[in-house]
Amino acid sequence: MAHLVKIGNSQGIRIPKLLIEQANLEGKELQLQVVEGGLLVSPVNGPREGWKESIEAMVAAQGAEKIDHEWLDAPLSNDDDLEW
Repeated sequence: MAHLVKIGNSQGIRIPKLLIEQANLEGKELQLQVVEGGLLVSPVNGPREGWKESIEAMVAAQGAEKIDHEWLDAPLSNDDDLEW
């Protein structure tokens, strides 16, 4: 159970540590949203948050992707030979 506590002219929510751990909210910025009959508290997820760690975990599990040296070593050309 959470409790409202007075903080200056406002009020805050005191959330038990066990609930914070279960909801994985420790140290995260939170967003509040009014929903029917209550208030939804959820972590703010930034764009691409966790992508680096996810990719590193996949590479560690499956090995690095093979590099296509044929394309990397290809000589540079211009667009003069292309028809548009």
